[in-house]
Amino acid sequence: MALMDWNPTLSVKIKKFDDQHKKLVDLLNQLHDGMKAGQGNAVLGNVLQSLITYTSTHFKDEEQVMQANSYPDLTRHRAEHEKLVKQVLDLQKKFQAGGAVLTLTVLSFLKDWLFTHIQGEDKKYGVFLNAKGIS
Repeated sequence: MALMDWNPTLSVKIKKFDDQHKKLVDLLNQLHDGMKAGQGNAVLGNVLQSLITYTSTHFKDEEQVMQANSYPDLTRHRAEHEKLVKQVLDLQKKFQAGGAVLTLTVLSFLKDWLFTHIQGEDKKYGVFLNAKGIS
């Protein structure tokens, strides 16, 4: 059973971003599956690297569309993205240095951030961009 299932309540009603959010949910579930199999630390490094790579593309895509459409909260939204990237890079650095990085802590943090960010910040741009005919 997945830790987090994609469902319509997570939709921002913009296909490209919904598809990207599904990929982020999948990365979260990969970490969860690894933990359930007793391989949490073995998959953590790969999941963190995938998350860093994928969020870079996803955040850039979101921010470009917001900027092109004069989204009024772009600066704040970008700051949220930058904060997550910094936190994940810090986790990766600790993990690579052999420091104690608890997969359950990482999993909980990522799940909470992703759910809260999509439900809060991303839904706001979804409504704004949908009103401009972007779906």
